[in-house]
Amino acid sequence: MDRMTTETSRRVLLAAPRGYCAGVDRAVITVEKALEQYGAPVYVRKQIVHNKYVVQTLEKKGAIFVDETAEVPENAIVIFSAHGVAPVVHEEADRRKLASIDATCPLVTKVHKEAVRFAKDDYDILLIGHEGHEEVIGTMGEAPERTHLVDGPKDVADLVVRDESKVVWLSQTTLSVDETMETVDALKERFPQLLSPPSDDICYATQNRQVAVKQISAESDLVIVVGSRNSSNAIRLVEVALQSGAGASYLVDFADECEDAWLEGVATVGVTSGASVPEILVDQVLEWLAVRGYADVQVVTSAEESIQFSLPKELRRDLRAEAAAGESA
Repeated sequence: MDRMTTETSRRVLLAAPRGYCAGVDRAVITVEKALEQYGAPVYVRKQIVHNKYVVQTLEKKGAIFVDETAEVPENAIVIFSAHGVAPVVHEEADRRKLASIDATCPLVTKVHKEAVRFAKDDYDILLIGHEGHEEVIGTMGEAPERTHLVDGPKDVADLVVRDESKVVWLSQTTLSVDETMETVDALKERFPQLLSPPSDDICYATQNRQVAVKQISAESDLVIVVGSRNSSNAIRLVEVALQSGAGASYLVDFADECEDAWLEGVATVGVTSGASVPEILVDQVLEWLAVRGYADVQVVTSAEESIQFSLPKELRRDLRAEAAAGESA
């Protein structure tokens, strides 16, 4: 029987957790604090996080986003994005006498350190991830001569390693849990002695947001995911929603990208957002839905998050020095 779509039966299931994770929050605050501390302009290599609104907002405050370190004037301040960079990027920044602030998410840094350790122990590293993604480029840069990119199960058959008894898998943190484990299963079949990392590399926020969207999708005719099209974790949420029973799912940066046609015959709309999305953008989607009769919003909570990360050490040092100078003045 079709779901009724009367005014009284329309509802919104709002996934929780959603939006900003601790790593994104840290990265965005890093740029804001750097602008306050040093003044504009502050240069940021790549998008600090993969969200159009966040980048536009920081640009208005004086941040200048560049693709490569070479575009940053000598002696200027450069911030490295939450996705991490390869060691050669740090080396180039040092050569150009740049004051660098590393806003890499600590969970990405963990994967970098694992790559360094396993390469030192002479393992071949099978890095599960999407070719060209900034996080993958940065992680591979830690041990390029030892790392093989595995972009899904289709890549497994062609892998050639030096010693099949010394292989380990690592992964991009923003992948789908199901997607990653499908590839891991294929790798284990190909390499029976495959070693797993000390802990799963999928970040807690990616996993929590996927669990949350699974929970609302089974009851949703439509799931709207707020996020940018270059956000890996946001794209995964759309895929997970469809795989979990949603009748349809769409990715939008802003509420004005939503279409009235999507609501035809729809009783229940699920709403969530990627890990780089500020809550104001979700609120605007909820307002758009409310105007169209979907004012009943039910929060569906699948996990509680309380993780916080401290600011990069370079910025903490200068903030402490300024505070100390103010106290002694």
